[in-house]
Amino acid sequence: QVQLVESGGGLVQPGGSLRLSCAASGFTFRSYAMKWYRQAPGKERELVATITDRGGGTSYADSVKGRFTISRDNAKNMVYLQMNSLKPEDTAVYYCYVDYNHWGQGTQVTVSS
Repeated sequence: QVQLVESGGGLVQPGGSLRLSCAASGFTFRSYAMKWYRQAPGKERELVATITDRGGGTSYADSVKGRFTISRDNAKNMVYLQMNSLKPEDTAVYYCYVDYNHWGQGTQVTVSS
């Protein structure tokens, strides 16, 4: 079955960086676009970034554009989210997603001094 396992979250100071990873298995990874979502306390889950199946196309939420970069390694069945210039409002649980309605368990990112 489809399995998505996120890692790389943690506590970071404002202005810092983190790199999230998502290990995928149970499906033909190279054939699917991959997404990162996040959910902050008391807020709805929001789409952060998307990458096409071969990695040639990416898109971002306006709130993270220019600071976050999504990438993938189809040889390793991995997708990444490089997060730079982190802000307190980036604090959330970050989830890896693939169609149709497959989610990872999430990884907590906390941006605080």
